Amino acid sequence: MLNLISWTSSASGALGQLSLLGALLFSVAGLLLALLGGARRDPRVTEAARRATWAVFALVSLSTLVLLAALLRDDFTVRFVAEHSMRASPTWVKVTGLWGALEGSILLWAWLLAGYAFILSVTLRRDALRPWALAAMFASLVFFVGVCATVASPFTPVATLVADGRGPNPALQNHWMMAVHPVLLYLGFVGLSVPFAYAVAALVTGRLSDHWVVVTRRWTLVAWALLTAAIVAGGWWSYETLGWGGYWAWDPVENASFIPWLLTTAFLHSIQIQERRGLMRSWNVWLIVLAYASTVLGTFLNRSGIVQSVHAFAGGPVGPVFLGFLAFLLLAGTLLAAWRAPHLRDDNDPPAALSREGAFLAGNWLFVVFAVMVLVGTLFPTIVEAVQGRRDASVGPAFYNAFAIPLGLGLLLLMGVGPLLPWRRADGQGLWRALRPLMIAGAGAALLALALGVRHPGVLATVALSGYNLLGLGLLTARAARQAGGLGRTLRAQPRRYGAYLSHAGLIVLALGLAFSGTYRRDAQVTLNMNQRVHLLNEDLTLTDLETVTRPDGRSIVARVLIDGRPFSARLNTYTQGGDTPFPSPAVRYGLTGDTYLVMTGVDPKGQWASVRLIESPLVSWIWWGTLLVCVGAAFTLVTPRRAAQAAPARLAPATD
Repeated sequence: MLNLISWTSSASGALGQLSLLGALLFSVAGLLLALLGGARRDPRVTEAARRATWAVFALVSLSTLVLLAALLRDDFTVRFVAEHSMRASPTWVKVTGLWGALEGSILLWAWLLAGYAFILSVTLRRDALRPWALAAMFASLVFFVGVCATVASPFTPVATLVADGRGPNPALQNHWMMAVHPVLLYLGFVGLSVPFAYAVAALVTGRLSDHWVVVTRRWTLVAWALLTAAIVAGGWWSYETLGWGGYWAWDPVENASFIPWLLTTAFLHSIQIQERRGLMRSWNVWLIVLAYASTVLGTFLNRSGIVQSVHAFAGGPVGPVFLGFLAFLLLAGTLLAAWRAPHLRDDNDPPAALSREGAFLAGNWLFVVFAVMVLVGTLFPTIVEAVQGRRDASVGPAFYNAFAIPLGLGLLLLMGVGPLLPWRRADGQGLWRALRPLMIAGAGAALLALALGVRHPGVLATVALSGYNLLGLGLLTARAARQAGGLGRTLRAQPRRYGAYLSHAGLIVLALGLAFSGTYRRDAQVTLNMNQRVHLLNEDLTLTDLETVTRPDGRSIVARVLIDGRPFSARLNTYTQGGDTPFPSPAVRYGLTGDTYLVMTGVDPKGQWASVRLIESPLVSWIWWGTLLVCVGAAFTLVTPRRAAQAAPARLAPATD
């Protein structure tokens, strides 16, 4: 660590490394103080630990700013800058270079974690959980800051000064979404550290009532919403950048971000049963421990080089370290849960199958089975390679679709049933009366889709369940508005309920986008000669111009094509550091009912022809708009009710949060 500090070789590197070492020192001190404060129940020691988070955040912020400044100033005395940036890169690419490679991405993780710890320190309640929650946060900080300061330091000075850097990975500078997607993903991943810390604190203190669940609900919702946005933003980046017209490929690193999302979604639903019925205490502890551990697993997969992925950092040196931390989290969680098992018993009998908590529990099982199956598919090639030494094993989309489609439809079914069921036990006849109009709506929607030419059973089922869900949400909202005296009044009184409704509506829109775009996508390729019209996929294509554009960091060949009279400009980009390897930049025309997607696959050096691929996908935009609704709904659930101190009207429909 200290041998990395050399003011003569790199002043930036020395300052950044010293900042990290200072942050590591305060992290270790904070951990010890928090443990001591918790063991002795001494508020003064706990207060010292709380203030240590401020020092850690300040020092990690300083190191992050130092690295960012080195990237912007082309300070090639820092090896990370020399290997992953170059003078000709645009400013936004230099900024994204901070998380565009292994060491910088871990520094970003550590900075966000320090930021969460700082926010937690100023919002913590003065209760028995406080020192232990701080201790759990400091344990994560010691690990991540320690990794940054040792085996993955971004501040190593170069042995020989170079005139220019090697430049960033070309695939990571082909679209502005790289400035958004990774940051959202890390915010979601790291945000789960807070509910995990509270779960650990509840286990250590034995205070396993509903308090820790209530305190962490908002933290979990924020992390979940950010993770949702990050996953879909990653799909959008793939759609806009990779030139294949798709957004999800069941790539191992994509899967690694999906697993914590599934577990966190299950957690957000099951904690409602604990709040309302005092059930599933042990289940909730396990869910949040596994959700946080799965974020570390995802980081391990991304940085160890054991999986082949367009998103992975090849052969990073930190893989074994992350694997050790993952084992530590799982072992610590298991031991704590086993120790407190007698206190994790539920207050009431198991839920009846025909009840709201029964529907939530069934949904939880579907989410968990979904996560386990994705994990199995992700790790299977790695396990085969470890056991048999073969690197040819793979798990394709057919495997994932075989369980993802029925599980997804099952979740849509339960999403509609749950809000209609009362807590404890439902009356069969009353339930049937409530369900009948929804089932009629679902059947009507399916028949309409059938009449319009939809024949795929999975798409028809999705349409039917969408109609069924939307009518259910509409009826519940209309009934509550009528009883409360207006829609505005019930929205202000129950933002948590209607935020959940809006998120569910967004999921329906998203599901329709997935179903139609995945099933009815059309794809064709053709070579276009200059100014000659070609008919393809019911469209008329004419190549009107080929132009070469020189940029400071490379060059682009632009093909201008008229598709049914509408202009499209598809590009093939090459980058200085990437040699002659082309990176397509497709031209996409977004539409409410479908997208037209044109990507250039080859070009005549003499400028007389271009090979293109035309893709038409229905309802792709519904995925992006549906995600926006999901996130807006999640934000709405965080709004404090206007009349929080007043009791809700007695005749309001049962809350479904």
